[in-house]
Amino acid sequence: MAQPFDSAQGRPVDSAQGRPVDSARGTPVDSAQGGPELCARHLTRRFDGIAVVKGVDFTIRAGEIVGYLGPNGSGKTTTARMLAGLLEPSAGRVEYNGRDVHDDPIAYRRQLGYIQEEPFLYPFLSGREYLELIGRLREMPEDLLTQKIERFLELFGILPAADQAIASYSKGMRQKVLITAALLHDPAVILFDEPESGLDVTTTLVLRHLVRTLAARGKAILYSSHILEVVERVCTRVIVLHEGNVVADDSVDRLQALMSRSSLEGVFSKLVMRVDPEVVARDLADVAALGA
Repeated sequence: MAQPFDSAQGRPVDSAQGRPVDSARGTPVDSAQGGPELCARHLTRRFDGIAVVKGVDFTIRAGEIVGYLGPNGSGKTTTARMLAGLLEPSAGRVEYNGRDVHDDPIAYRRQLGYIQEEPFLYPFLSGREYLELIGRLREMPEDLLTQKIERFLELFGILPAADQAIASYSKGMRQKVLITAALLHDPAVILFDEPESGLDVTTTLVLRHLVRTLAARGKAILYSSHILEVVERVCTRVIVLHEGNVVADDSVDRLQALMSRSSLEGVFSKLVMRVDPEVVARDLADVAALGA
């Protein structure tokens, strides 16, 4: 008999207990007891007196993949940096399991994985050396660290280049190292900020399945991306940010129904776009053709 499926969460549930099931292991995910919960409480950030994030409120619970959308300059990366503890809010706070993350930032970072859009890596180190550095900073046992690094590099297809300087890596290879570094310590909370940057089609597909599997194993995930199709396919819930304000927070299906749009792209366009993209595209093509 087919396993029950929770369409709101986008994954199977355990029929006996009504809990989400880890599709890889076939066991229920326990998000009620001890599961991670990350909260943005009235988060505000100002630069030179100008607010770029304005009183943002949301919660990400165990097993959730929350898409975070917005135009360039809307405050997505600033929010992610505050959630990661890398940027102090001007007002409000970030809570992990009910506690301000700045009360014990080291303990919080042990539970956190953060994949940034731009891979800031040490170019003079090899991929293996960089990952060893990250693992040791996180106080991972050497045997386990070595085993994980080898397997990650193999699965990502960069094992042959493991001992070459990162300076010689393509952007996609650097992004794979960054993803590996974020997942090495098996974090409870994972922040993906444009994680597809530089990845090839195959690795992008792998990443989509990886995100779903991590959520099924009880991780709390924020997924910020410009690729609306990926967010629509992967995320259980979507938050839309515009000019620093949250203008929508709901499931993809409900947003489509409420906005009378058939796709997330249509919802996004109606919520945040002030121009007709087809008209602008035609005007750009006309400018390109001037003098022809």
